[in-house]
This record gives sequence, structure tokens and C-alpha cells, in this order.
Amino acid sequence: MGILRSSSSSSALKWLGFVTAVWVQSISGNNYTFSNYSGALKSLMNLNQLQLNNLSVAKDVGKAFGILAGLASDRLSTPVILLIGSLEGLLGYGVQWLVVSRTITPLPYWQMCIFLCMGGNSTTWMNTAVLVTCIRNFRRNRGPVSGILKGYVGLSTAIFTDLCTALFSNDPASFLVLLAVVPFAVCLTAVFFLREIPPASSADEESEETRYFAVFNILAVVVAVYLQSYDIIGIKTGVFSVAFASVLLFLLFSPIAIPFHSFIRSLNRGEEQDVEGRIQEPLLRSAEKEEVVVEEENPVEERKRPALGEEHTIMEAMLTVDFWVLFVSFLCGVGTTWARLGLHLVTQTSRSSSP
Repeated sequence: MGILRSSSSSSALKWLGFVTAVWVQSISGNNYTFSNYSGALKSLMNLNQLQLNNLSVAKDVGKAFGILAGLASDRLSTPVILLIGSLEGLLGYGVQWLVVSRTITPLPYWQMCIFLCMGGNSTTWMNTAVLVTCIRNFRRNRGPVSGILKGYVGLSTAIFTDLCTALFSNDPASFLVLLAVVPFAVCLTAVFFLREIPPASSADEESEETRYFAVFNILAVVVAVYLQSYDIIGIKTGVFSVAFASVLLFLLFSPIAIPFHSFIRSLNRGEEQDVEGRIQEPLLRSAEKEEVVVEEENPVEERKRPALGEEHTIMEAMLTVDFWVLFVSFLCGVGTTWARLGLHLVTQTSRSSSP
């Protein structure tokens, strides 16, 4: 019975970890929110458009150092990776808040580039921690796990922006406080619950995972439609804004019911299996003896390259064509930033040459 209780608690803990992972992803899209406070930085630091664009590039360079988080994921535990990301974000966005709120005088330009780079890099640690851990916990549902977590990353910018607009009238300083403090607090929560747990080992558990992931997908769609409706309606003052923020927070916290439901189901299923196990125990012992004999007769197989979809090390991934196809695809995305810079330079040149 003790083993069954341990199994039920580990199943609930696995889902509780996934819920905290969803929360982390819901607040880890701060790399896409630079436009929400870039105007304040531009006016306070007296920057031209090219300098402001370079600050945005510094933020993107921080994401390029995400390979450090990937290398660390094979050597450090999930809580350590989350702590690194949360502390880096607290420092990077915290300093930007001090500047925008006029708590300190604006820092030199090169120092601001460093802090924006830190803020951009912080999310790579958070994303790596939750993606790697959840994919290991739900090996047979890698697609739904990746889709749900990346979907909430896409929603995170709208979540931050709409919450700040509803509660703080879209004040840049208040927005930066959210970017610094909220990810730090959420990551501290995830540190206690998000960890590697053995994946599903039975058909019932796999079926249960499929149903729960369907619930997560439905909730993600509801949150997306709700955010879009708020933007379309355009009423962003008074009691309506407070009500919107309250409902949004309720939707984000509602997945917490899934771990409790999983725990109760596991307890009920465990009691039934305990009765059946007492009857079948003698048969299982004889079967185990036969398996031991068969295993001893089988020769040791050579280690093969992992198949697509299985877990790869860094070196194993770099030896695959799929890795380099993705790498080149993401590298081509850099061209959008260069295009904006080029258009800005052309505009400046045409203005200066015009009489």
C-alpha cells in the first residue's frame, strides 16, 4: 500500500510541476515586450533611433547565449537552472526599472546594453528548465507538452501588457516591475514542484495524460480568446479593468485543479490494484525468475544513435540533419532586425540629403 501511495503522490507532483511550468511560460515572454517601455528609455537617455535599436539587439544577443542554459541542463538540476534565470531577470529588469522610474540616474549606454542582454538571456534559462524537465516527465506526449508550453510563451506578452494596462494604466515603470518581480516569484514557486519524475508506465496513465493535456489546450484557447476580446472591446479603465484582471488570474490559476484530481484518481485506482496484487503476487514472482534467466542469456547490444523524438545529448543533436535545418531557419530570422536597421538608415540618409 505504501508503494501505491507513493505512486499516486508522484503522479500528482508531476502534474503540479507541469502546472508551475505553464505559469513560468506565461511570464517568460518578456523578450517580446521591449516596445512597451522602449519609449521611456529613449526619452530618459536621450537616444536616437539607431541607439535604441542597438539596445534591442543587445536584448536579442542575450537570447543567443541560450546555449549556455542548454549545456547546463545536462549537468545542473532544474531548481538551479530556474534560480539562475530568475535572478538574472531580477537584476536585468530591476536595473531598467530603477532607470525608468528615475530612482537612479541613467546609466552609461554600454552598461544598459549589458543589463538588457541579461534580461534577454534570463528567459532562456526558464524555457530550458521547463521544456527539458516536462519532456522527460511526459515522454510519450512530447508534442502536446511542447505545443502547450510554447503557446503560453506566445500569450505571455499579451498577459503582461493587458495586466499592466488594466492595473497600472500602461505605466512603463510599473510594467518593468512586473517583468522583474513576477518571473522571480513564479520561478521560486516552480523550484519546489518542478523536477524529473518517472514517466507513465501503463496504458491507464497514458490515457489519463491525453485527457489532461486536452484540458490544458482548452484552457489555453480560452485565455487567448479572452485576451483578444479585451483588446477588441477597448474598455480599459475603472471597475471593468479590475474585473478583467481578476478573471484572467483565475484562468491562469485554474489548472491547479488537475493535480488534485490526479491525486484522488490515483488513490482510488491504487486501492483496486492493491487487492488484485495480493492475488497475483505468487504468479508475478515466478514470472520474474523466468525473466532473469532470459536476460542473462541475451548478449549486450551495441549502443545505437537515438531515434528522432528520443532524448539527445548536445553532440548527438549536432550530428543530425534536423538540428542544422532548425539552426539555419532560426538564423534566417535575424534578417528581420537587419532589415529594420537598413530601412531606418535609408530614411535618415534621404532626410539629410533632401533640401
